[in-house]
Amino acid sequence: MTHEHIVTTDENKKRIDKLLSEINPEASRSQIQTWITKEHVFVNDELVKANYKCHTDDKITWSIPEVEPLKIEAENIPLSIIYEDSDVIVVNKPRGMVVHPSAGHRSGSLVNALLYHCNDLSGINGVERPGIVHRIDKDTSGLLVVAKNDSAHTNLAEQLSSKEIERKYIAIVHGEISHETGMIDAPIGRDPKDRQKMGIVDDGKPAITHFYVISRYDDYTHVECQLETGRTHQIRVHMRYIGHPLVGDPKYGPRKTMDINGQALHAKVLGFTHPRTKEWVHFEVEPPTYFNEVLTTIEKMY
Repeated sequence: MTHEHIVTTDENKKRIDKLLSEINPEASRSQIQTWITKEHVFVNDELVKANYKCHTDDKITWSIPEVEPLKIEAENIPLSIIYEDSDVIVVNKPRGMVVHPSAGHRSGSLVNALLYHCNDLSGINGVERPGIVHRIDKDTSGLLVVAKNDSAHTNLAEQLSSKEIERKYIAIVHGEISHETGMIDAPIGRDPKDRQKMGIVDDGKPAITHFYVISRYDDYTHVECQLETGRTHQIRVHMRYIGHPLVGDPKYGPRKTMDINGQALHAKVLGFTHPRTKEWVHFEVEPPTYFNEVLTTIEKMY
């Protein structure tokens, strides 16, 4: 399918790759540069380079190339399974593992491990994300529920949408939070200045995070965060927004933070209504060793 756009006066002198990234918010700027390199983009019926500066009334035409599906291989990777039946699997995802394969992570994902463990995952999210109802970041550890059939998947997705699933995280953040509790209500979307990040943007999707202070230190706070919505990087973006970025966060943290190979964030609590029995099920797992070591290090500072 071919798309068309006429450059407006406000868009005059804007780079073609930047303009197309604004028109196609679901595509990263690097993806758009690949479209240009592979000759999927034309300006006034001529090929251009990614640094081409548009002119008012230029006619841009482009086609979005079909994504070649990844071949997902089952891999014998150990899994920490907290609960399993014929409908769902609840896993404690280790830190450093991505949830599903992508162009940069074709193997070693939770999906690769799940496919080895069982062959009855739901197909609603396609071959690349079988069973995946929700995600947590690569360097975030903790609880995830995976659907083993489409009926369970649909039910869990509806619970997510209606905010019925309980999800509580613990985190270590920079700065001493003075309030015992708080709610952050700020919309999240792609950061217009950096397409690889999320940010607080006026036209973003609604996002609400509740936080509760567990313990305070002179320059750090140990908090529990409860998600009301589940936007990409929500806790990391929201805590940065209120001036308390997560310790170790390479994307949203301060320049000077602890080098702990990722953010100090753990999905500790997960609760939902079982899709078949309709009974409320609740799971809780303690954080990995590194998390408590960070707290110990902080305690020794004072």
